[in-house]
Amino acid sequence: MTGFLMNMTANVGADSYMLVAIVHGEARNQARIVASNWQFDAIELIGRQLIATLAQGPWATSPGMRPAALTVSSAPDTNALVNGEEARLLHVLGHGEVYSLALNVGRQRLFILLSSEQAGSIDLSMLGRAQIECCYALSRVPHLIADSVTKDPLSDRERECLFWVSEGKTTDEVAVILGVSSNTVNSYITHAIQKFSASNRAMAIATAIRSGII
Repeated sequence: MTGFLMNMTANVGADSYMLVAIVHGEARNQARIVASNWQFDAIELIGRQLIATLAQGPWATSPGMRPAALTVSSAPDTNALVNGEEARLLHVLGHGEVYSLALNVGRQRLFILLSSEQAGSIDLSMLGRAQIECCYALSRVPHLIADSVTKDPLSDRERECLFWVSEGKTTDEVAVILGVSSNTVNSYITHAIQKFSASNRAMAIATAIRSGII
């Protein structure tokens, strides 16, 4: 799936992609990131609320419709959905132009964000085909989408430990916060790393954030 999304991104002339899921029944401003090649720090800085706004804004395009872009330079005038500070942040992070394509994949509410640093770099004539191909590809792997969107493999303690570590706390500080020993905290974090098939804490934290778990 990662290879497919990377090829699709290159084919339309975009620099970045993000596959976003809005889980059925959740509030409109809650988004979960299924797959992305955005830098971890960029996702942290922008936050899931703005990502949800980018995905579900009035520029989001359904299959068969003409694609419309959010151009960051004019974002502050776009019905105040994206303010000036958010627009500047997107620009600094290399997302000068953003397209949101709605994907029809069963009952899931999925969107693919395609962005480029320079406005006009994305080939509009290729977006419609890419959108249909993406719908088809995702419909072939519904179990992967369902797992990414709905499954939280962590226990409450494992989730708490990852959260506090993601906030910059040391193992000893997390131990004090949770009222357990440092060895117990390390054990919880090790279990979380194993459950995510990650190689270290940073990767486990990144996976948890992309999945909306922390």
